Amino acid sequence: MSDARLLPEVRIESRHLNTSRVVRVYLPPSYARAARRRYPVLYLHDGQNVFSTAGPDCCFGWGNWELDRSADRLVAEGRMREILMVAVDNTRSRYKEYRGRLRPAVEARRRAPKKTSADPDNARFESYAGFLIEELKPWIDREFRTLKTAASTGVMGSSMGGIASLALAWDHPDTFGLAASLSGAFQVEQRNFLERALRRQTGRRKPFRIYLDSGVMDDSGDDDGLRETGEVAGELKRLGWKEGHHLLHFTDPRPFTEAELESAGLGRHKWDEARHSQHNEFYWRMRAWRPLEFLFPPRSAA
Repeated sequence: MSDARLLPEVRIESRHLNTSRVVRVYLPPSYARAARRRYPVLYLHDGQNVFSTAGPDCCFGWGNWELDRSADRLVAEGRMREILMVAVDNTRSRYKEYRGRLRPAVEARRRAPKKTSADPDNARFESYAGFLIEELKPWIDREFRTLKTAASTGVMGSSMGGIASLALAWDHPDTFGLAASLSGAFQVEQRNFLERALRRQTGRRKPFRIYLDSGVMDDSGDDDGLRETGEVAGELKRLGWKEGHHLLHFTDPRPFTEAELESAGLGRHKWDEARHSQHNEFYWRMRAWRPLEFLFPPRSAA
């Protein structure tokens, strides 16, 4: 039986967001008994969807990510370090908070006057970043025994949350030294991160490690961001990220068969959708062990 704990949700007041935000915290198996031990931390977007307490029917029937159970299993098998996980709920402002910072070249096409990072088009992302970095992380570091360095601090999400994770680490590598994007929706924000951040970057690799993945099919009839994710990986390699060391790029090659869906416990009423789209919580639940292993390997493999 795991000794890991999911704490009751709390509301954290934020001057950056001008409201409060629901946060959920997972404590690793040894936390209660290893009183002097400190742990890496992984911050998670779409926090209401990621832990088993969300139940099997959330997210339009796809279920939750079960990250607490995956982490428990990987730790028990010696495949990852013990970590804290901090899940931050989304809101109606999800798109603008997760989109990343629009670059000046994008703004210049839309309006002639000079723009700054404080402009309304960037305000939601900047406020969310400020909340995570200046309010939530300091609170977590005060309340729990954490390793505070960037090398021990990660951020992970899917779809728009995947963009947010890379954008946060890109803009703030001194805070987030680890980032994971599952089915990153790079095409949805008009390839802004790819075109305006990565392709214009020169010089040395930024000091953070990255996990990227996608499927090959989504419910729009497209490729679950396969092409854009591949281009992001290519640009990262150009800038010095080395596959298997600083970067892990995985492509989920096909949807599950019906036998695999049944074995995985997905409700039969979702099978037809799951055979035609890998852009949902079911597939992210199935793939999430990879970024956990890669970003938080056991100490002997770190």
